[in-house]
Amino acid sequence: MENILNKAIEAVQTSEVAFCKFLSANDTKATKSHQSGYLIGVSAWSLFLDKKPDAHIIKHNAKIKWQDDFETSATFTYYKSKGELRLTGFGKKFPFREEDNVGDLFILTKKTKEYFEGYILQSSEDIDDFFAAVNISSTQTNAIIPKQFDEKPEDKLLKCFHHFLLTLKQDFPPTIDLATTARNCYINSFSKAKNIIQKNPDQEILNWLETEFKLFKTIENDRYSSILKSPFASVEDLITSANTILNRRKSRAGKSLEHHLSEIFNCFELQYSSQSITEDNKKPDFLFPGSDSYHNPLFDNNKLISLASKTTCKDRWRQILNEADKIKTKHLFTLQQGISKNQLQEMYKYDVCLVVPEPFLKNFPIEFRDKILTLENFVHHVKKTQM
Repeated sequence: MENILNKAIEAVQTSEVAFCKFLSANDTKATKSHQSGYLIGVSAWSLFLDKKPDAHIIKHNAKIKWQDDFETSATFTYYKSKGELRLTGFGKKFPFREEDNVGDLFILTKKTKEYFEGYILQSSEDIDDFFAAVNISSTQTNAIIPKQFDEKPEDKLLKCFHHFLLTLKQDFPPTIDLATTARNCYINSFSKAKNIIQKNPDQEILNWLETEFKLFKTIENDRYSSILKSPFASVEDLITSANTILNRRKSRAGKSLEHHLSEIFNCFELQYSSQSITEDNKKPDFLFPGSDSYHNPLFDNNKLISLASKTTCKDRWRQILNEADKIKTKHLFTLQQGISKNQLQEMYKYDVCLVVPEPFLKNFPIEFRDKILTLENFVHHVKKTQM
């Protein structure tokens, strides 16, 4: 699918406006809903309108070329009363509204007012590579994709970011410094006390991730602004610089999630260890209450819990199955917004319990939502085993 990925990236970079979202159960045939087509965030009105809508219902017809392969008709419909923007009219034979498409990344790019290009990315690797190439995080979906220099942090955050820039002794700080600084900037700028974090860890971790991403982009723009204004000596130099940028973006994202999860666990005063070695030199992201307990033959195995963290996990969840042999149920925290019913059934068959931020629950098939833990649920589950 690399060819589709590259075409999707190029389409976004050359488009007037671009949008992306994870396909939810309601966007596909995974539910018995009478609705058809894809639900799009209302903030994406600029895909088909020149100004913010004020009428009760607005319809706009267009053509979409999918996967650089085939075309369908399409209708944008804005419903003021519902606060919805829906994209429909693909036809009965449209292949990307099946149950297995839940969790795929849908990308829509505007070429003209009547002509769009649509792409569906299905593998975790393609999705992560896309996010790195267009420089957004997985928490910034269901929205217009911002241009590189368009987004500016709030004034309070910007002042904190600039102070951090002045103290940097290297081009890019370690990921732990990025995560800690972003979190501190957010907490201090918006007066987030520990008790507030404990009341809503699901939303707070999303706020931290978003803030860190803004900080990272601020540093990128500062470090590369002069390079972008100067011509490269050779194509090889250009490719080397581009690969360095992309690889840094991808490696930061996964580590960032681990760092912020650690701080949530610290706020709740949980006992845990990270990257501890288990059987066959495996390293689960988190062990509760810790490595010493895991390797203690007298410790009650029922009180051992493991947690892996992956930004996307559609085809990566199997990697965690043998990370801790003493623990039957493996927990997996992800920012993936939706997974198909078939994949969820397979996950639970292999005793993988999904953990997601509470705002993302609505994107999963309804019959699985009571089996999926929120971060708050997970923290309290661990807390009970440590009493």
